[in-house]
Amino acid sequence: MKVIEHIEKANGKTQFSFEILPPLKGQNIQSIFDGIDPLMEFNPPFIDVTYHREEYVYEEQENGLLQKKVVRKRPGTVGICAAIQNKYNVDAIPHILCGGFSKEDTENFLIDLGFLGIDNVMALRGDAVKSETYFTAEKDGHSYASDLVTQITDLNNGDYLDVELQNSTPTDFCIGVAGYPEKHLEAPNLDSDVHFLKKKIKNGASYVVTQMFFDNKKYFSFVDKCRSEGITVPIIPGLKPLSTKKQLNVIPQRFNADLPEELIKEVLKCKDNAAVRQVGVEWCVAQSKELMTGNIPFLHYYSMGKSDNIRSIAMELF
Repeated sequence: MKVIEHIEKANGKTQFSFEILPPLKGQNIQSIFDGIDPLMEFNPPFIDVTYHREEYVYEEQENGLLQKKVVRKRPGTVGICAAIQNKYNVDAIPHILCGGFSKEDTENFLIDLGFLGIDNVMALRGDAVKSETYFTAEKDGHSYASDLVTQITDLNNGDYLDVELQNSTPTDFCIGVAGYPEKHLEAPNLDSDVHFLKKKIKNGASYVVTQMFFDNKKYFSFVDKCRSEGITVPIIPGLKPLSTKKQLNVIPQRFNADLPEELIKEVLKCKDNAAVRQVGVEWCVAQSKELMTGNIPFLHYYSMGKSDNIRSIAMELF
């Protein structure tokens, strides 16, 4: 079922969903199930599965020269989505990126997803690889998520890259995209960011999931700005509970998300990460309760492979 159909079916009730990471290469699918099992009692209509593109490492050879090697640390997104739908009978939503894909790769990826009965995709540009300062598209790939959305929409209309195909079958994906309440790290300002979000919607996206935020005012202000710009699709808030002191520095730098002064002070008082985890859970529960008063369709949690704190939050809400 499509995400927008889940929203319509709920008749205004806020639903629970979450996002997982594929396991590191060498681990098996049970590590995924162990993280999902404790959360299934809260009846998530869908589970997002991230995609991790290749990285480049340089290995020193006997002659002293460096050899570039391509590695992918977290493969398996498509297989995980198929396993989730088969085991839990819920919709799995794979992330699909511009980075690491040519247009042909993208089309073949989407064809595989269609064969597996997957109804939704999350279209993202993706980050630059660690060896790059700025994002660089693949040869004959997409530079922007809006262009990726266009290709998916074209396929939904039966328009394949091979224009000579006869009697081609259209796909039927519901397309999600990312929104940034505090603007994307590379955007010059929020106005510019919303302009390009509007373009993604115009090109065929049906809903938005936001980057994590810790101040609900940022979310509500972002939604108001989107609505004033004519964006009418559902905007689902993405939430992540803090669990370590290190995240006080990592999250603002990596995700361009400000942390409220009150939250920072509470975390700094903590003697260990167990105490930080409790502060993170309590803050996220309070955030969630306030957001639910705004008639939002979903509360979407970034689990990052750990379900214990997400379960503690969900038990207070669902």
